Amino acid sequence: MKLQDSMTGFYYIGNDHTNISKFVNIYKRGYASCNLSQAMMELTREDRLQPEVICCESGFGFAAIKQWAGLLSKHKTLSKIPFIIDADQLTTVENYHFISNKTVDDILNIREWDENNLAAKIRFLQKFKNGNPAFEKESYMDRIPGSFHSILKRAFDLLVSFTALLFLAPLFFLIAAAIRMESRGPVFYISKRAGKGYRIFNFYKFRTMFHGADKCRNEYAHLNQYKDSALARFFKIENDPRITRAGRFLRNTSLDELPQLFNVLLGHMSLVGNRPLPLYEAETLTTDTTAERFLAPAGITGLWQIKKRGRMNMSVDERISLDIDYANHSNLLFDMWIMAHTPQALMQKANT
Repeated sequence: MKLQDSMTGFYYIGNDHTNISKFVNIYKRGYASCNLSQAMMELTREDRLQPEVICCESGFGFAAIKQWAGLLSKHKTLSKIPFIIDADQLTTVENYHFISNKTVDDILNIREWDENNLAAKIRFLQKFKNGNPAFEKESYMDRIPGSFHSILKRAFDLLVSFTALLFLAPLFFLIAAAIRMESRGPVFYISKRAGKGYRIFNFYKFRTMFHGADKCRNEYAHLNQYKDSALARFFKIENDPRITRAGRFLRNTSLDELPQLFNVLLGHMSLVGNRPLPLYEAETLTTDTTAERFLAPAGITGLWQIKKRGRMNMSVDERISLDIDYANHSNLLFDMWIMAHTPQALMQKANT
């Protein structure tokens, strides 16, 4: 289905005419094809201008789309174009595979997005994927090159995490023994989390709940503090009945978070940043505004922790606003300030 020979608009793979019409209204021009092989032939033609976005229906299956996306990633120009999946026919299992394998840049139900928000979302993906300098916010140290900030931050993270793990090794053994004495199951709790740029990694904590507590989340959904929020599916329960006695002590003292030093050492996280989110929360924060929080690295401590820790009246809006504020102003000096205030926040938490 050809819409224009020389396109700079969109490329759609599939035959959903409602979705195609929506892209036409946004870009006025573009191209659509009904299969992946034809799409690759069209996109790699030397006489064709490249689109601003590539959207593919999920009905082709995860394996086929993953292989096709691999070809895109190897192409000098196409690899820089946002590649999104229409989630209309997507199963829960396929959704997990697409996210965990980092196959696409985003998964959207195109029918549920109005044209203005969809266009804004695509612009965000373009800026993020291509590192557009116009998207970077100024900070009070903006005269220092960003790469220098990153090098200093990573060097500091490595030094502190490695040293801390060496000195804390005896404490790790004591905590592990206390956990195993109270309840059977693994010492560490490992979950998939989304960090900077929605990158997914294994997140480590000491286990503070009885083994298999994650499977009971729906059973306690009515106790969720954020159940009335339409913005995100954060999940937190006051006096969570799933927490063990040792786990409650570990949480009140934040000792349960010590294994995240391994994440810092491995480069998944930083000492200071925005909290990495469970996938069911991260997938709800994909609007042009809320996605800004993912421009910052994932961190053990951060701005919202020191400003709101121990308070029960923290709304989802406040939490995300603080995350975005950190993403817009993060630098090494700001990180030092946050770290200096973290012990006080921990004491406030323990006393609440």
